[in-house]
Amino acid sequence: MSLGLALVAGAIEAGVGYPDALYRAIGHPVTWIGRLIAWADNRWNSDEETGPQQRLRGIMLVATLVVLSLLGGLLVARLFFLLLPPLLALIPIALLASSLLAQRSLHDHVEAVADALVKSVEQGRETVAMIVGRDTKELDEAGVCRAAIESLAESFCDGIAAPIFWIAVAGLPGGIAYKAINTADSMIGHKTSRYIDFGWAAARTDDVATWPAARLAALWLALGAFFVPGASPRRALAIAWRDAAKHDSPNAGWPEAAMAGALGLRLMGPRRYEGELADHDWMGDGRFALKAADIRTALQLYRAACSVQLGVLAILFAFTFL
Repeated sequence: MSLGLALVAGAIEAGVGYPDALYRAIGHPVTWIGRLIAWADNRWNSDEETGPQQRLRGIMLVATLVVLSLLGGLLVARLFFLLLPPLLALIPIALLASSLLAQRSLHDHVEAVADALVKSVEQGRETVAMIVGRDTKELDEAGVCRAAIESLAESFCDGIAAPIFWIAVAGLPGGIAYKAINTADSMIGHKTSRYIDFGWAAARTDDVATWPAARLAALWLALGAFFVPGASPRRALAIAWRDAAKHDSPNAGWPEAAMAGALGLRLMGPRRYEGELADHDWMGDGRFALKAADIRTALQLYRAACSVQLGVLAILFAFTFL
């Protein structure tokens, strides 16, 4: 049933995104999670406590998030199965599960960068600044494209491949638990003085939870390259294997390197955060000079990879009936 749930949720989100009517009625589950994390951050993360004490409180927060997510998901799923026949119950559960995905919204945000960049580099900078954390004021056209494509690749893992993986493995509870962990990592999993200890558990748990999906995301991108003219599945796998470890994250490097290899681009490289230069190595052996058309090709590969992922789920789901 979990495979079918992941398949239906992915298809719903790809087709319609998160329905406005549902958002008006109940808000967004990620917003609820974020409010809980912010509440705990304000009350549990005190500068007066030692590093070990802050780390312990961070562990308590992550454990609380996981337990509440699993229990909440189980209760909601159980309620629908009590009220509706199994096949009908799958529809509202899949609708809720689809809110944990970001296929459509990610596509729209990255496409907006390409549209803005066609008008001017300045508009491209302003638009890409909405989806990346690096400094964008001095980016040239290639830098804007690189930032957008890297964000697309990394978010394909965190926002689509990983939640779908956990929905397929553990149903709605698994998807909610992963999203809670990932949201905690994005909010408090930073190496700043405030979060280096309190956010330690969130960052490490997210690394572990995302580990399998990151490798699968690279595989989906490589398989998707079969459907994109000029893209190379073989090169996607080769560059992912060679260059993934160049990234600071144990996971983000896999989809980013696969994207670079598939499209014959150079990604990552030096960039600035809050005025400080981060001198990262380059990923891939391809072109340095990127244009708006490269963002659109990356989006084409992204759509193909999303379709491949759903296709694999459909095949696995069909096998459960044999």
